[in-house]
Amino acid sequence: MIRHLVLFKLNEGVQRDEPRVVAGAEAFRALGGQIDELRFWECDWNITDRPIAYDFAINSAVEDVAALKRYVDHPAHQSAAAQWREFATWVIADYEF
Repeated sequence: MIRHLVLFKLNEGVQRDEPRVVAGAEAFRALGGQIDELRFWECDWNITDRPIAYDFAINSAVEDVAALKRYVDHPAHQSAAAQWREFATWVIADYEF
């Protein structure tokens, strides 16, 4: 199994309640039911206000590297990620477990 973790940081001046940000979060929430490769899917907003904290997190799992590639290339994932490119940066970690 591959764990796929993503942490998003909203760009300076961007707020969680902006319609484009709300739509982006909803687009990611919906992926769990849209992409067959996902064996585990959860995502949500950070609840702490520490200055080093990221704002939004995805914790997911797929079977193998091939499934990860299919997930990343999936049109629904590409569409959701494109929304976030407009207002956030992120870091990713993928590891076997």
